[in-house]
Amino acid sequence: MTYCVAMAVDEGLVFLSDTRTNAGVDHISTSRKMVVFEDPGERLLVLLVAGNLAITQATLHVLTEPQEGQRPTLWNAPTMVEAARIIGDAVREVYRRDAEALKSFNVDFSCSFILGGQLRAQPMRLFQIYAAGNFIETSSVNPYFQIGESKYGKPIIDRVLTPHTPLGEAAKCALISMDSTLRSNLSVGLPLDLLVYERDSLRVTRYASLNQSNDYLKLMHSTWGTRLRQVFGEIPDPFWTDEAGVPLSERATLPAAARPTLDGHVSEPRPAQTLAQLDHGHTCALHAVGPVVLEAR
Repeated sequence: MTYCVAMAVDEGLVFLSDTRTNAGVDHISTSRKMVVFEDPGERLLVLLVAGNLAITQATLHVLTEPQEGQRPTLWNAPTMVEAARIIGDAVREVYRRDAEALKSFNVDFSCSFILGGQLRAQPMRLFQIYAAGNFIETSSVNPYFQIGESKYGKPIIDRVLTPHTPLGEAAKCALISMDSTLRSNLSVGLPLDLLVYERDSLRVTRYASLNQSNDYLKLMHSTWGTRLRQVFGEIPDPFWTDEAGVPLSERATLPAAARPTLDGHVSEPRPAQTLAQLDHGHTCALHAVGPVVLEAR
């Protein structure tokens, strides 16, 4: 019960997550799903989590508690790829310890992570890490990742986001994606955590916790809904014609030739009805001559 999205563009990275973990009729719970590892001037790592809350928290405990010996951590990983491997190893450690017990209670080992950030003198990178501990990285073809309830917020990102999208527009795109998800899915909810990272800054420079009283969030929600309805209304309605180009609404009668019925008898032609003549209080059939074509006008 969550939605997290992260975007990688030329100017920086955008991270956005909700905080809802349970949405019952009389019980709604929240938990932060964004974790920041910051050593100003040296490294900035942001981790988003989704899935079974106990599993993701157990993984975070492995990542944040003191480690024995020379075991690498997110604080000393030499590269972003190594940081992603450390998270994958932590997921596998939790799996080895808890998976069988969870299975006996019919609980799936469900978790996923997004890791992004930058180390000093290295480029920004963004990864998605799966429940098996393996991971993939963004590319120029796919500059973003989503985890959780992703389907509602995906269309706007696919239409808008490219690697060259300005950082501010990418943040706006992420918020609209989240707004669409909030509108359609009760299991995603406020408040939101938004972090926008400027390339090479190596520190948190823009962060906001957004709730229902945030003025920009309210403005975006009302404006997006109003403009969607406006654009929808400006698109012409479908216009149907037959293969000869005659508008369906202007057709008066069926062709003179009678048509055979299933029992072998010949039926007499009946007057055709236009769309405007259909009576919603009766069952009517609309007859057409040949194929009907949908045209743009």
